[in-house]
Amino acid sequence: MARRPYFDARLRPRTGFEIVLERSARLALVGIGLTTLAVVLYLAKVVFAPIALAVVIGLMFGPLATRVERLGIPPAISASLIVIIFVGIIAAFIAAFAVPLSNWVERLPEIWRRLQAIVRDWQGVISSIGAAQKELRGLTGSDAAMSVKVEEGGAVESVAILAPAIVAQFIIFVASLYFYVASRDTFRFAVLRLCINRRLRWRIAHVFRDVERLVSRYLLSITLVNIGLGAVVALALWSVGVESALLWGVLAGVLNYVIYVGPAIMVVILAGVGLAGFDGSAVLLPPAIYLFCNFLEAQFVTPYVIGRNVTLNPFVVFLSIVFWLWLWGPIGGFVAVPLVLIFYTIFVNIVPVERTTAGR
Repeated sequence: MARRPYFDARLRPRTGFEIVLERSARLALVGIGLTTLAVVLYLAKVVFAPIALAVVIGLMFGPLATRVERLGIPPAISASLIVIIFVGIIAAFIAAFAVPLSNWVERLPEIWRRLQAIVRDWQGVISSIGAAQKELRGLTGSDAAMSVKVEEGGAVESVAILAPAIVAQFIIFVASLYFYVASRDTFRFAVLRLCINRRLRWRIAHVFRDVERLVSRYLLSITLVNIGLGAVVALALWSVGVESALLWGVLAGVLNYVIYVGPAIMVVILAGVGLAGFDGSAVLLPPAIYLFCNFLEAQFVTPYVIGRNVTLNPFVVFLSIVFWLWLWGPIGGFVAVPLVLIFYTIFVNIVPVERTTAGR
């Protein structure tokens, strides 16, 4: 009896439908994995958000810690110095601007009253909108009036609920920053020892080097730009008689770390400042001054300073900011661009692009 030849089903030719089905299944698995990861990051943001922020800040201060350690200081002490310096800077800003900021918080009712007065001047437009609303309710058959209910004590209850989470996040951030800076070299060597061949080890070593260099250079450069922007905004607002101009300059510099969203928030804040301190069309003077300064910074200063070091797709940056803001709030907005830089560096080193020279 003749033996049947060995037949492997994997060697048979596949139809186009089977190939499409197989690739679709792989894409579906990737999509499920990414969705699961996003859900986990969102549900555990109290833990992951401060850790990510600590890693980004640690990358920023990594070169400084390296220089300190070259003087013979142990990593544990250099990490402690970094944490003390960073926390001290934050505490100094809070202590310096707590009083003027609290004064402006007390003036919020006055700003709200002036805003209501401006709205009353547009009563005709509001009445037209109300008439259109009634007609819409008549067409949809709904007689229920649209109303907004404000519960008293809601803000106090929110603060009471959020306070423990904020304290826990701060503790996690400080601890993560210390341990990351203190053990960054140990972690790097441990990862390199896991590489199975020399080429992979070389690429991973370049990933660590380029990530710290790129993120640190970006954050230090953008910090200098934001300091300059804050100084110019404060000086310009002071020259036109805006109260607490230094406070708004510092706030403009801080919010500028969250590109797109931070400037928009600053415009709203300065619009309220204009309502509190000016009359007539002059209420638009503070936000107009800030918009002009921000325009010069965004169109000329930042591209000149940052563009030489790294060039990112603005659409990718925008999507990253939207995603991380939705996921982690203000912390996500701060770490969005550094995370893009980290993923970009990993991709470039793990999947290198072939470069060709002219004339070949």
